[in-house]
Amino acid sequence: MNNIVITGGSEGLGKVIAARLAGENNVIILDIKKDSLKVAEELGCKGKICDVTKPDEVKKTILEIEQEIGQIDVLINNAGIWIQGKLEDLSDEKAREVFEVNALGTIYMTKYALPAMKKRNSGTIINIVSTAGVTAKQERTIYNSSKWAMTGFTKCLQEELKGTNIRVMGMYPGFMKTSLFKNAGDDRSDFDKSLDPDELAKTIKFILSLDDTTSVTELAIRNIKH
Repeated sequence: MNNIVITGGSEGLGKVIAARLAGENNVIILDIKKDSLKVAEELGCKGKICDVTKPDEVKKTILEIEQEIGQIDVLINNAGIWIQGKLEDLSDEKAREVFEVNALGTIYMTKYALPAMKKRNSGTIINIVSTAGVTAKQERTIYNSSKWAMTGFTKCLQEELKGTNIRVMGMYPGFMKTSLFKNAGDDRSDFDKSLDPDELAKTIKFILSLDDTTSVTELAIRNIKH
């Protein structure tokens, strides 16, 4: 049984992943929303309120988890927010928020979970990046560049941890039907060809079932419906 921490775990993809992994693992969901504790109870896991954009809060939360539950075996960096539009039309505040959540949130969580993993020379870090981290599209300058930052971070961390037993994986899912868009005020309805979030959750569960000597470094997953 692993101790698994999932950021952005009270809704969307994070919630689906938590539901899939809970029961067989000790799952702790982190979210900035106050109702995340109620969601955690409904899922049969633990929850903590944490703003991943605040390094002091992240450090405190991780220390609490390690003291209360024990070592963090798996860290799933899932928290993210969406933005779309022409660069000159996007506010500076929103651009900053996107980078703070998508990129810096992942960096802070990993930075403060990593020392204990290094100490025992084991652990798994899964960064939910998106195909936006390897593609370029119009009106996606801020969102995609924040995801490209996650891609670069993931790949560099893999190099940095070579020779250890800490596994680092980047997941690049395609378009999914989640609350990501609604939360950003994008009330889209074109989900006919979208990926079911549970397919990604099942994939993560399978990967975590592999022997700890087996490492999957990158995985792209998408709906092939035409």
